[in-house]
Amino acid sequence: MSAPLHERSVRVLNRQGLHARPADLLVRCASEFQSQIFLQKGSEKVDCRSILSLLTLGATEGTDLTVSAQGQDAEQALEAVGQLFDRGFHELDENPGSPACSAGETSDSPDQSPS
Repeated sequence: MSAPLHERSVRVLNRQGLHARPADLLVRCASEFQSQIFLQKGSEKVDCRSILSLLTLGATEGTDLTVSAQGQDAEQALEAVGQLFDRGFHELDENPGSPACSAGETSDSPDQSPS
């Protein structure tokens, strides 16, 4: 019996679309999960762990896409990938140095102490 397929709709919000930097963030985020994660535009479906495949989608600002994930952490993967899209891959933020993915983030790091 295989794991169920989870899906979520997303929209490209950043002005430059899914160019190299956002595609890199997406690959890094997808790589943090065990589930298979795909991005679909129309009839074209690509693996989120392949930067070249992501770039071939030609997803410009305003493009609606479907993210799908299958595996034991599929729901968490969809949430993390969806947040990247919702935040415009941090290109809409004032702080563009944000992490690639929200998976496994913690607010306190044991090896950092206030100075």
